[in-house]
Amino acid sequence: MIPALAVSRRPALAGAALALLLAAAHFSGAHAAGFDEEFDDDTKPWQEIAVQLPAPPAAENLLPFEVSATATQNFAIDAKSVSVGADGVVRYTLVTTSPAGARNVSYEGIRCATYERKLYAFGHPDGSWARSRRDKWERIVGNAANRQHAVLSKDYFCENLTVAGDAQTMVDRIRYERRLTDMPGQ
Repeated sequence: MIPALAVSRRPALAGAALALLLAAAHFSGAHAAGFDEEFDDDTKPWQEIAVQLPAPPAAENLLPFEVSATATQNFAIDAKSVSVGADGVVRYTLVTTSPAGARNVSYEGIRCATYERKLYAFGHPDGSWARSRRDKWERIVGNAANRQHAVLSKDYFCENLTVAGDAQTMVDRIRYERRLTDMPGQ
């Protein structure tokens, strides 16, 4: 025969075990829900990181890229300046040269998620930077005057509104003329 004390403990132990399992399930579910909320990018507002201006471009680091057969200016990216920020912005120094030899240097960013660009600063011949007064995001337009931004975003930096790789991958695409639009499946 089973002693009375042992019989009376069995339902209590079963109840305690059941309560412990229910508490663990509740904690696990609450923890998982909190995890999803913490990483739900759709509910968090986007925030741009603080920008540090790069060193002035050096001739040996310039990578030319073609904008169109009818473009009258030449465009190049400073390979050392290309970066991908934690905010999802591809930043780079752009060097534009006219047929007469006039040169413009600008530090810019492209936000793939919104297909926008931003001009941060202009380069001076002495290597210093002047911050842009037009420090706002603007939609990228593929017209003749701004086609370089459309080419950079579509062909080298962005794929389906996402950043297409790390900075070195982007630099290599430009260096070896491997446009995203020329790749299979595009």
